[in-house]
Amino acid sequence: MLGADVARAAELANHDVVVADRQVLDVTHPAAVTRRVEHVRPDAVVNCAAFTNVDGAEHEPDEAMRVNADGARNVSLAAARVGAAVVYPSTDYVFDGKKDSPYVESDEPTPLSSYGVSKLAGEVDTAAVNPKHYLVRSSWLFGTAGRNFVETMLDLAEREREVMVVRDQVGCPTYTAHLAEGIVRLLDSGAFGLHHMAAGGNCSWYDFAVAIFEQAGTGTRVMSTTTAELGRPAARPEWSVLATQWDDALYLPDWQDGLADYLAERE
Repeated sequence: MLGADVARAAELANHDVVVADRQVLDVTHPAAVTRRVEHVRPDAVVNCAAFTNVDGAEHEPDEAMRVNADGARNVSLAAARVGAAVVYPSTDYVFDGKKDSPYVESDEPTPLSSYGVSKLAGEVDTAAVNPKHYLVRSSWLFGTAGRNFVETMLDLAEREREVMVVRDQVGCPTYTAHLAEGIVRLLDSGAFGLHHMAAGGNCSWYDFAVAIFEQAGTGTRVMSTTTAELGRPAARPEWSVLATQWDDALYLPDWQDGLADYLAERE
């Protein structure tokens, strides 16, 4: 989902882009990654490969680590060998949600789930082997090239008159097209290191669902519930709003603008 938008954003910024999906290149195979990167010899590698099933990672923690950490190290090391920069998109789920203000880059990560643990390990491994790294934490991604919360809600609206959504998790729903543009701009800046890059504003999943149905005009009623009542396998932070402490930070549009752009692109 993110990879497709990064490729498009990079092409629009006049970069030469080489795309390799999972069928072409599995990041968990270090020799294959090295061969591919040495053949292409890029200036930068954006590693959008990830194990993103948050609940699934609780059942398959080793697989989540294999992709999100070991795979990230393979990509970062291969990039370093040809002098290329590397981008590792990460997540707000590296935090435990106990803070009462937005998380910034200097806040200590304390993930609650296997998914969060694996993504934090990927950050560490990416940075350890390539000094020219960008770690980009974002939040609640949705985009037209993959399954996501918006699409799930719209699918439910076709079958149900009302849906149940949690009200006690708050984050920054981020449109992948906007994030991709930010990543490409970050690559052109040369500002290596850790960056928080999420949509402006914040909301709960409940608020997000209400906005989806309002903007889409479905008339669907949203009922609220709690995380505990839903009983999902993976623990999730109650508050994972991201902000940045950098003076020269790149800012993305508000999450409601992202939703409007998503719905417009989807038509």
